[in-house]
Amino acid sequence: MGTASRQTSADAGRSGPRARAAGRVSARGRGERGSFTAELAAGLPALVLLLLAGLTAVEAVTTRAGCLDAAREAALAAARGESGSVAGAGHAPTGATVSVTVSGDRVVATVRAPVRSLGARLPRIEVTATAVAAVEPGTPGPRP
Repeated sequence: MGTASRQTSADAGRSGPRARAAGRVSARGRGERGSFTAELAAGLPALVLLLLAGLTAVEAVTTRAGCLDAAREAALAAARGESGSVAGAGHAPTGATVSVTVSGDRVVATVRAPVRSLGARLPRIEVTATAVAAVEPGTPGPRP
C-alpha cells in the first residue's frame, strides 16, 4: 500500500502544477513567436547607419593623418628652399590641395582633403592640417 501511494503522489506531481506551468510557457511562447525577427528588422537599419558612420570616422582620422604628414613635408621643404607644394603633393592623400605661404621667417603649409564617405546620405567631410616651419638660415629663400 505504501508503494501505491508513492506512485500516486509521483503521478500527481507530473500531471499537476508542473504540467500546467509547462502548458503556460508553451502557450506564451507561441504568442511571442517571430518577435526576434521583428526586432531585428526594426533595429538593422540603425545598426547599418552606425556602422557606416563609424567607418567614415575612421576614414576621416586616416585622411587627417595623411594631411598632417603632407603639411609637415611641405613646410620643411619650403623652409629649405625647395618647392613646398610639390613636396606636399607627393605625400598628400588623393584629392588634396596643398597651399604654402611665406610670412617673414616662417613658412605655413596647409593641406585640405575630402573624406570618402561610405554612405551616400552621410554629410561630406573635409579635413585640414596645418604645419609651420622656420626658414633655414643660409638658404636662398623659401619657395611656396
